[in-house]
This record gives sequence, structure tokens and C-alpha cells, in this order.
Amino acid sequence: MANAPVQRMSRLMAKTLRDDPADAEVLSHKLLVRAGYVRRTAAGLWSWLPLGKRVLANIERIVREEMDAIGAQEVLLPALLPREPYEATGRWEEYGPELFRLQDRKGGDYLLGPTHEEIFTQLVKDQASSYKDLPVILYQIQHKYRDEARPRAGILRGREFLMKDSYSFDTEDEGLAHSYALHRAAYQRIFERLGLDYRICAATAGAMGGSKSEEFLAPAAAGEDTFADCPHCDFAANTEAITYPLAPVDASAVPAVEELATPDTPTIESLAAFLDVPASATLKNLLVKVDGEIVAVGVPGDREVDLDKVEAHFAPAAVELVTAEDFTGRPDLVRGYVGPQGLEKVTYIADPRIAPGTSWITGANKAGTHAKNVVAGRDFDVDTYVDVVVVQEGDPCPKCGTGLTLDRAIEIGHIFQLGRKYADALKLDVLGRQGKPVRVTMGSYGIGVSRAVAALAEQTADEHGLVWPREVAPADVHVVAAGKAVQTELALDVSEKLREAGLRVLVDDRAGVSPGVKFTDAELIGVPHILVAGRRSAEGVLELKDRRTGEREELTADEALARLSAL
Repeated sequence: MANAPVQRMSRLMAKTLRDDPADAEVLSHKLLVRAGYVRRTAAGLWSWLPLGKRVLANIERIVREEMDAIGAQEVLLPALLPREPYEATGRWEEYGPELFRLQDRKGGDYLLGPTHEEIFTQLVKDQASSYKDLPVILYQIQHKYRDEARPRAGILRGREFLMKDSYSFDTEDEGLAHSYALHRAAYQRIFERLGLDYRICAATAGAMGGSKSEEFLAPAAAGEDTFADCPHCDFAANTEAITYPLAPVDASAVPAVEELATPDTPTIESLAAFLDVPASATLKNLLVKVDGEIVAVGVPGDREVDLDKVEAHFAPAAVELVTAEDFTGRPDLVRGYVGPQGLEKVTYIADPRIAPGTSWITGANKAGTHAKNVVAGRDFDVDTYVDVVVVQEGDPCPKCGTGLTLDRAIEIGHIFQLGRKYADALKLDVLGRQGKPVRVTMGSYGIGVSRAVAALAEQTADEHGLVWPREVAPADVHVVAAGKAVQTELALDVSEKLREAGLRVLVDDRAGVSPGVKFTDAELIGVPHILVAGRRSAEGVLELKDRRTGEREELTADEALARLSAL
């Protein structure tokens, strides 16, 4: 953008607001609207005004430069996509109600792309026939769509969002690991150039499938993800991805099961109080329905079940809590007194904390009755062990045992080793070195481009407004003419000289706007350097302010030009 014309605010399509939007919940939503970067078009749909589009374009530029640097090739695929390839991979149904589905006038089924694995797979199938055509990395910066039930948090959670998605294609697993490593390093460079504070966290694959998966999370109070960080070692993970090993214990000294009369104790709290035992000594059994079939989920009584983890385990099956009607005709299921021993035709999954040999107080499958000395592996069997508890602050680090800390974060990037899931579904083969067909292995790598704008706003803003890092800011310098003719003349003159020096300049030359409003807007808009033509303009002296630190100094026009040109 060097030598771009000076942008005069008197001609800029952007109006700043004094008050927060009534529906704004998070800081980035409030400030991006108030500073004139975005405007709401409809629920979850946003229009980018000139200042916002500049920031968005700067992020795109950084992403492109780093993707090109690892040998990736940019393409552009359609956003409107046919049903058939998504049906072949099962994702037409797996995506559920968040997938925008539509029909053309002939009744053909289409969708608005949430991600493009299937379409990139088809593209490479069409273009690559031999191992000599691979490896290849393709990427695009493209709008994606998600039919959010409740769009919120401004551009953080919209129905339309801008994303960089790239895909690697290799003939061997070692090649996939190399492509994954290239992306991981490129993402680190991208987020460092953007000025984002981020963590690389182990993650689950979800609907994407595949094996290894990592998220790039930007810590922020507005984040929808919770991640765990170890203060002692390098462990970091999304709480949904934390797993613990199964640790059986010796139960040979545990007496036989003994039933206890426990009237009016259908909850863990009432049971613990009645027996005067800690909740951690009890076994909680949550009943859910998985595609209509009842499943019991066992966790220690002092822990909560993470339903997102349960849903992830059974995906793409539908998971819902049981209702009172589900107990009808099931004498083995006694509401408030369910225990894993004696359950009939019920799949039982349990957290690894319910390890073989552990002894519990739990329901006896009789009204008003519990049982103690109920031992996992002796008195009941666990069909599958799954980490299903809500992770808590202080839980041991799976790597070193130190208590974990929890924080909220915004997901800004995600990388996956997909393996051959999509290649198998769409039969992507190339001729191998030995003259026989070889199934291609894939990786998928995403960056939320529009989301990065919000993440930066959340992390860098202060009490006065936005504070952009220079490389993504809409301008390098915001020149403010305090109002008088001599001040405006100096502001415009120095703005042109700054432009000639290769700097991007925004100048507030608005007539009839008070100096106080201009200064407030300059801080709200958040350009890294604010240069004010004020009370000493007649002497050719301006005030230079660092937007981030608040430091000020008076400089002549030539000194200001030299100082800013050297940055």
C-alpha cells in the first residue's frame, strides 16, 4: 500500500459513534462498530467499511506471503457447492442444522461451503494422475458459511466469515507430516507478524476427521474455547482434547456390595449430606439417549459431565438427555437411584477416573436405596472409557502432574492431519512409483481471517479504543488538524510528504468538528501514530503521540517526517 493516496476523513465512508451498540456483548463488537470499521447487515452478517476492509486486506496479505513462502499455490473455488461430494463423505448429514442447504430451480441440492475438503479433493483428482504431480499444497481465501442458531459477538461468531483454508496432498504419511510441519511453522510466523498472543493447543478433530489436530488459540475474555495451560511444562490443550490414562487399582480388600437405605436422596448433594461423605466418594450416572438408545455415563460425584465430549465420542449420532418419559416401562432404571450394576440393555461409558478396582457409593436401582463398595470391574463392567468430565482448574497436567490453569480463548487457526478419510470417500488415487495406484493422504489447515480482526481488537484495545499493530493497521499515521486554517494547511502538507515517503496516511481534515471529537476519534480508530497539527502550527511544530504507550513529543514537520519514515 506504499504511496497510496492520503485518505481524508472528510471524504471517508465511516461514521464514529459515541455509544456502544445496544446488542454488543464483547469489546471487539463495540469498538469495531463505534470506530466505523464494520456495520451489521443482518443477524450474523457484516459489511466491511473502508477502514475495516484495509485491516482485513492487511491480514490477507500477511497470510498470502507466508503461505506462498512454503510453496503453497493460491486458487479460488466456488462458495456454492453441490451436495454429492459431501454426501459421499457423510458430511451432508453430519454437519446438522449449521449447514446452509438450498435448492436450485430444478430441485438440485446445494450447500454454502463451511469448509472445502471435498471440493479440493475433487480438484486434485482431476489434475493429478501420478506421484510426480505430488506433493502439492493449495489454498484459498474464501467466505465460509455456518447457519448459527444465535449469531453473537459481532464478527467473532457470524453466519458468513472470511477464512484461509489450505490442503496438502501427499503419497506417503511422512510427506503429510512434513506438510503439517510446514503449516505449523507458517502459522507461527503469521500470528507473530499479526501481533497476536497465541497458544498452540492439542485439539480434537471433530467433524473434520483425521488423526493429529492442533488449535491456535488467542487468549481473550470473549473467547468461546477453554484451554488448559501447564505452568511447569509445555503442555497446552483445548479442554475437550485432554485425556488421562487408565490407572487400575487393587480392590482385593474391598468388602462385598452393601445396600443402604437412603430415602429422599435422588441427587449427589442430598446423598453426600445424608451419608456424611464427600461427593467424590459417590458415582454419578447420567443417562443420555444416543440416536434414541439409552446410554449411561459414569463420572465421580464431584465432577460434571461434559456433554460436548459425549457428543464428540458418539458423533455423528445425535445425543440428548433422557426425559421422565424414558423411564416408563424400564424397571431397571430408577430415577435418582441408577447404578451401573444390574443395568439391562444399557451401554455404560465411564471416565478413566472410574478405573478398574475403584470403589464407589452409587444407586442400587431401587427407590430410596444406594449401594456402597461397588467396584468397577468386579461389580460392573465399563463398555468404553472416555474422558467425559468437565476439566477444572488445578486438575493434574497429563504430562507432568502440575495443576493446570484454565483460560478463555478465541480459535484463530486449526491444523489437521486428515489422513485418507476424504481420499477414500472420493477415491483419490495416483499412479505410484511402482506403477500401481496409491491412495493420497491429506492435511487441512484453516485460519480465521475475519476472526483475527476481532481477536486483535480484543487483545490490544485499551480504555480509549482500538490499538492496531502497525502491520495490520489501516494507516501508519493518523494526522489530526485541530481546526484552524493554518492547522489544516500544515496537516495536509505534512500528510502529503509522509505519503511521498511511503507511509500510509489518514488525515482528519473535517470542518466543523471540534478538536476534542477529533482527538477522541483518533484514539478510537487506533492507528499506531497520531500526529497533531495544533496550537504551535504557525511555528511548524506538531505533536507526535504513540497510540500504544501514550508517549508524546513535539517535533517540527521535518523531524516528524524523519522519525516516522524510520519506523
